[in-house]
Formats: sequence, C-alpha cells, structure tokens
Amino acid sequence: MPSVRIGVDTGGTFTDVVLVDEHTGTIVTTKTPSTPANPADGFMAGVHKVLELHAPSREGGLDGVSGIVHGTTVATNQLLEDRADGTAHLGFVTTEGFEFLLEIARQSVPDGYGNSYFWVKPPRIVPVRRVKTVGGRLDHLGREVRPFDEDEAVAAARWFRDHGVTAIGVCFLHSYADPVHELRMRDVLAREHPEAVVSLSSEVLREYREYERSVTTLVDAAVKPIMRRYIQNLSDRIGRPFSVMKSNGGVLSAAEVVHQPITTVLSGPAAGALGAALIAGTAGRPSVITLDGGGTSTDVAVVVEGEPSLTTEGSIGRYPCKIPMIDIVTVGAGGGSIAWISPEGTLKVGPKSAGADPGPLCYGRGGTEVTVTDAHVFLGRVPPHLLGGEIPLDVAAARAGIEALAGKLGLTPERCATGILEISAFNQSNAIRQITVKRGLDVRDFPMVAFGGSGPLLACRLIDILGLPAAVVPPNPGNVSAFGLLTVDVKNDYVRTHVSRAPAPEALAGIYAELEAEAADALDREGFADHVHARSADLRYYGQAYEVRVAAPGGALDDAWCAAVVERFHAEHEKLYGYGYRDDPRHAVEWVNLRVSGIGPITRPALARVPAQVGEASPVGTREVFYETWGRTVIYRRADLGAGAVVRGPAVVEEYGSTLPVHPGFTATVDDHGNLIVVSDR
Repeated sequence: MPSVRIGVDTGGTFTDVVLVDEHTGTIVTTKTPSTPANPADGFMAGVHKVLELHAPSREGGLDGVSGIVHGTTVATNQLLEDRADGTAHLGFVTTEGFEFLLEIARQSVPDGYGNSYFWVKPPRIVPVRRVKTVGGRLDHLGREVRPFDEDEAVAAARWFRDHGVTAIGVCFLHSYADPVHELRMRDVLAREHPEAVVSLSSEVLREYREYERSVTTLVDAAVKPIMRRYIQNLSDRIGRPFSVMKSNGGVLSAAEVVHQPITTVLSGPAAGALGAALIAGTAGRPSVITLDGGGTSTDVAVVVEGEPSLTTEGSIGRYPCKIPMIDIVTVGAGGGSIAWISPEGTLKVGPKSAGADPGPLCYGRGGTEVTVTDAHVFLGRVPPHLLGGEIPLDVAAARAGIEALAGKLGLTPERCATGILEISAFNQSNAIRQITVKRGLDVRDFPMVAFGGSGPLLACRLIDILGLPAAVVPPNPGNVSAFGLLTVDVKNDYVRTHVSRAPAPEALAGIYAELEAEAADALDREGFADHVHARSADLRYYGQAYEVRVAAPGGALDDAWCAAVVERFHAEHEKLYGYGYRDDPRHAVEWVNLRVSGIGPITRPALARVPAQVGEASPVGTREVFYETWGRTVIYRRADLGAGAVVRGPAVVEEYGSTLPVHPGFTATVDDHGNLIVVSDR
C-alpha cells in the first residue's frame, strides 16, 4: 500500500519539496531552482530529487506515492503580470444597460481621500469594445421581469467567435438568486462558439454586488486557459492524479480545480500560513503572526487560536477577488528585492525583484543590480553558498555591487548594506502592522513564525521594531509552505445571498440544505466518505454597507438557532469596531449571505520531538560578520543543536535552506520540536 505523500510549492526563486512517509513518520525536505519559463520542469525535478533522497535505491518512479499536493503561482503571476495570453482574449457578457459596470466600479480610493487628486483609476480588465449585453432581466428574488433574449445572445457569441475572444465571463443582474439566464447563455456559447472557455458568476461567486461578482468571474475566465494547459502538462508528466492548494486553506483535485482556477490565486502563501499554524500550535503557541519570506516577496498572515484569519475582501494585483481566502498581506520585500536610488537621491528597496533568473549579483548569473541577498552576503550574515553548498555564491560580486551603490549614495559599504536591510525590515514590519493593528489586534501579543528561505534573516530586527515577544524559526524553514500542503483538508466553499431582517428559519434551513448538498456532491467526487459541513453567515446592522461574518452552529434551524447567530454577530461587531447595538431595537440586524464549507478531513503528519542537547552547543567555525561592527562570529550548524541548546548573539545558525543571524542582545533556544525560539535580552 503506497504510504508516501509529497508537497511541492513553486516559488519565484526555488521550488520547495517535502516528503512524508506515513508508515515510518520520516519527513524529507529539499529545494531545487524554479523554472519560470515552465514551472512544471522545476516541479518534476523536485519530485525526483526528494524521492531519491528518501530511498536512493528505489525503482518504479511514483509507484509508491499515495498523493501529491501542489502549491502554484501560475494563476497569480498571470494576473500580476497582465500577460498577453490572458486578458487580451477576454470578453464579458452582462445584462442590457450595464455595459459600463466595470467602468463605474467603486468610489473607494486606495490611499484615502487626501491623495485622491493623484489617484488614477486602474484600467478595466475588459475594454468596452469586448463587452456585449443581452436582453432579459431578473429581480433580486430571481423572478423573471423580462425574458432572456436568445437572438442577442447568439449575436454576442458570434461576435466573440469572429473576433478571436476565447475566454468569456458571464454576469447577469441578480443571477445569484437564480442562474437560469446565465445557464442559457452558456448553452448558446457552447453551440455558437465551442472553442471558448466560459465562466458563470453564478458558479464562481453566487452572491450580490455586481461589480465584485463581475470582476471575480472575469479573473476566473482569464486564468482558466493557462491553468488548464499547466495542469494538463503536469498531469501528463506525473501520470497520476494530484491535488492543488486553494486560497481558502483547502485543497482540490487537479481535475476539479481546472473548473475553478480562481480559487488557487494565493495557493502557496495559504499553504505556508497553515503549515506555520500547525507548527506553532504543536509548540504551544496557538496565536501567531506568520511571516513567509521568499525570493520575490514576503507574505504575512495572522493565526488566532490555531485558525488563520479568512477574508472575502482580497485582491490580486489591481483586481478585487471576493472568493474566500486566507487573509494575507504581501509586500515586495524578499531576498531578491532590488536596492535602487530614487530620483530624489534616497535609497529604496523593492518591490521590483531580480527573481530566480538572473537573480542577485552573488548568484553569478548575469544579475546587474544589488539585492537584499547581496547585502546579507556582503555583511557575512549568510554563508558563501546556498542549499548546503549546491549553489556557490560570488561574494566578490556582491561586495563590488554594494561598494558601487554606496559610492553613489556617499555612504560606507557597511552603512549602505545595513541600510538596505533596515528598509527591507521596515517594509516587512509595515505589512505586519496592516494585518494586525489595522484589524484591531495588538502586534505585541503575537509571537512571529519566521519561515521561507529569507524569512528568518530579519527576525531579530522585527522583534525590535514591533516589540514582538518572540520569533519562532521552524526546522527547515524554507520548506514550511511545502510542508503545509500536506496538512490541508479538501475544502470547497459555497455561498448564497439571502437579504432579510427577519428570516424565517425554514427559509434559512432550505438554503443551507441546498448548499450542503452541493458540498456533499463535490466531496463524493473527491472520494471522501466522511464529510464535515461548516456553516457561517454574513450579517450587518440595517443600513450598513459592510457585513461581518460569524460561524453558525450545526443542528436544526429554529428561532433559538437564529438568536445564537445574531448574538455572535453582536459580539464580533463589538470586538472589531468597538461598539454594538445588542440592546437597541432601533438598529435591526440584517442577514445577507449564507455560507457552507464542505470539508474532507485528512490525517495530518505528526511532528517528532528532537533529542535533548548533550552539553553545550558547539560552533562549527567562525566568520567575519557585521552587526554593529565587524567581528569574528561563531557559526552553528542547526542539525547539531538538540532540544534545550542555547545560542547567544552575536552568532549565525546555518542550515540547508535558510540562515538565522542572531544579533547581539538576542538569544535563540531550541524547543522540544526543534524550533528556534528567538527572544531579545534587552
């Protein structure tokens, strides 16, 4: 019986791979360079590499593998880079009279009204010339006001066919209440333009607010072609089924995810937050900040009592996406972030990145610009190689680049390099403040789990800047996202808008029953005998324009059930905004959306304890490292540190996929599960 499960997370610089042998409990980790031109190449190289490390003499390829889970950035990159094979062939079908829906959009200004004079509305995802309208109208309850105009639908389909528009999003007014008109439009497109890829809003996002529903549907249509090609390519090369990580903290089979590719837009970062949550919970820290530092960016999330915060108010690049996703803030502050001089003559870092190719100067692949990694290398805070010596680094190139940049700024090389790292640390700290302070959380209450290849590098500075109680650096921090892929249940989300100030319990029960039936059907297709259905609801005070989501209990729906949900809403609203109207009859509570998550539970890998440290930890050598000044600094190999080992700064702890510089005035202690717990001694 196959017992091996593999998680593969494709990042901008490296592809991280984790293998878990469920029979022996063995966990094997490795990394391989990503291949941006064809991410499947790096994926397959990583799978074969980890299998070879697990059992060098084994034969039979993937025969002993019971499951593969993939975290991918294919859909995200498509949106962030506005590739020509995406939105250039995208069309939109909407209700007659609503052709400028995308242009009107929302009045919200990203940086506040004080800066609105300088704000330019972002371009539409679909230009007006590729928007077609079709007659027909439903009201907000799904009742037909005007019949669907078949002739106009045929004319629209033929126009798209004749103009080479091959990806089409369909969003008709009030189709969340009844999808009948959208289904008829899909039939027309299938008949008149069978080559087109079609996304219906009633299947992508069945809730009200036409602008967000339209854009979310169009994003789904835009990424479908490239995701289908990528998944098919991988499927052919793997020769077996596999699963893909979703933004909501669940996974889905590749065969299903091609029908809803928008659900993968935060695939990798979501896996990292979940992996870090499991690691921190095992270490007795159920509420943490997670910081995933990669080559291109840093992703930050908050975990409260073991559960990452979820949102439906996310965006990818400039496009709002109202699908459920783990609440993640991303900042362009990774190891490959480029240091540059602004027109005003000041030093800036990011968001532009050198990526995997050509990469930082020290990679020796033709890079020409100084990066955060080059600053670390120049200061001696990382070794002169990556991946345990697999990738040697050109220290001289990093030094030359730093010296040249310092000369332009009129700084010493050391001042320039530490300035680069300081700016990067403040960029990361601002992301942490966005995910905590702006959401009513005190950042000082949360330890930080620092992972990813570059995540631990600035841990000590972030403790100082934010007043964090501690930083937790897991074993193999560069592979936490790939490990997280193996801790994730299958999960699908379903939503239905039902606006009412006094809903009848029977009406709510009927909608929840329909949503749970959809969830059960999907889990059956995934092969799960055991189903878990998690209910929730979005509520607001009458007259508000925003909702608050609260968990809803299971069991029979009656008046007491409704009262319990309303009480949860009052409590959550007061927690978020500092006030509530629990005892004020003038402010009625309005129900807006009903939600169900269908969950297929898996068995999570167990985290083993590490042997206790015998005697004092012994360094493996010394190296010149710059903290406040240059000094001979002790270097520890992480694999040599047992539970209870203490490393006092200044020091550097090195391992295969990452490095932890322990600054003067800080101490790192190994806990029972091998995590390094970093605290300030000041």
